[in-house]
Amino acid sequence: MPLTKINIPVDPAVIAFLSEYNVWMLFFAFSIMLSYILLSMISVFSMRNYLRSNSFVDYQVILNSNLAPKLSLIAPAYNEGLTIEENVQSLLSLNYNNYEVIVINDGSKDETLQLLIKAYDLKPVEASVEGELVTKPVKGVYKSSNKAFRKLTVIDKINGGKADALNVGINYSENPYVVCIDVDCILEKDALLKLAKPYLELSEKRVIATGGVLRIANSCISEGGRLVEINAPQNMLPRIQVLEYLRAFLLGRMAWSKLDGLLLISGAFGMFDKEIAIKAGGYNPETVGEDMELVVRMRRYMIENDFDYSVFYIPDPICWTEAPEDFKIFKKQRSRWTRGTMETLWIHRKMFLNPKYKVLGVLSIPYWTFFEYLAPLLEFTGVAVTVFLITQNLIDWNLFLLFLIMVYVFALSVSTLALLTDEYTYTQYSKSRDFLKLLLAAAIEPFYFHPVTVYAALKGNWEKIRGKNSWGEMTRKGFNSKPISPMTDSAK
Repeated sequence: MPLTKINIPVDPAVIAFLSEYNVWMLFFAFSIMLSYILLSMISVFSMRNYLRSNSFVDYQVILNSNLAPKLSLIAPAYNEGLTIEENVQSLLSLNYNNYEVIVINDGSKDETLQLLIKAYDLKPVEASVEGELVTKPVKGVYKSSNKAFRKLTVIDKINGGKADALNVGINYSENPYVVCIDVDCILEKDALLKLAKPYLELSEKRVIATGGVLRIANSCISEGGRLVEINAPQNMLPRIQVLEYLRAFLLGRMAWSKLDGLLLISGAFGMFDKEIAIKAGGYNPETVGEDMELVVRMRRYMIENDFDYSVFYIPDPICWTEAPEDFKIFKKQRSRWTRGTMETLWIHRKMFLNPKYKVLGVLSIPYWTFFEYLAPLLEFTGVAVTVFLITQNLIDWNLFLLFLIMVYVFALSVSTLALLTDEYTYTQYSKSRDFLKLLLAAAIEPFYFHPVTVYAALKGNWEKIRGKNSWGEMTRKGFNSKPISPMTDSAK
């Protein structure tokens, strides 16, 4: 229905305020664009330097080194029956020597535990608790009677959420470093080698965390727990999320890592110094954004105790995950992300514009506050004000349309830059038709995808106001798989 002029008397002061508001919104939009340009430039140069310095690295040296850090992979599982066998096989077959795999069945309602027991010959055992984090009760600990799966431990516990399950894994882990991972992810064979490399490099600073790139595995083909064919997603929603992840990881987190202001290591795949994680209090089960909140709290702990430290970001494509394919699940995920961001920013509000916390306080926290959390709220308000001004015939249409075109071209340019950066670095989508599919998705995204993300952010705010603090169930379709091959020697 076309907008028509509404002949309602409006106070001139209100008109002046709304016009002023739109000027400030214009300034805000240009500020976001400028930040994207600066972060993209820093990322591109950092990526080039990373590739140059790591192009001759022999990861086999790390694999054979006795100095390689001992790792504990912790993978919470809740109703993961569709993919659990293949996902665990993927974790057991990584190219790394000194590691264990701990799968935590967080009170699944499906056959997750039964499938694991059957597939991996699990038997109940007595196990000691190393850590001191408070968690929900553990019902049982299982180890395999098959020596091929000696690295695997499965813990069955009462449902307490992902953060609680990760804390259980930390408590039962035997090694000084923990790798927290979503069990539905598929890792590249050398993922642990690349994550562990910063811990072996000589530095006066203590490395407390490393994180890597997440990629979308929808429409890819897996076999035996690894990807054998990479394709752009067939459905438009996950295809656009490919672009979103490329922008976030290649053009965003790479820059924040270079600036020493990284606030987030994805909960899907990150490596942490267990001692520091425990001293900082472990994962917070009271928040749904436990991944971001832990990183911020660990960094805050190091700064407040005057310890030199580093947090590293690895730009290699080392972890693949399944993205939501329908808007219902997608909106649940993004509203939860909004609630998690709100909780982290509020818990650590002391850091906001506080020079004591260096880059985190004066740059990272304010950036996340204004450009990540507040941006959808301001955008929605701006649209509402613009609609009102249109109904009052107070819009300069030439300027308004020029602004819309500029925003659209900018959004398309950033997505294209992310695609080209991926193409000229790791070339994951080698088929020309896949590149064209993603380019088409970039053209459609502002109309098809972006409004839903704004709605989900608004929904997240409303849910937080109402006191919602649950994850919500995330239904998965499972990966496109070829038949699982027998376990290779590398898994033994």
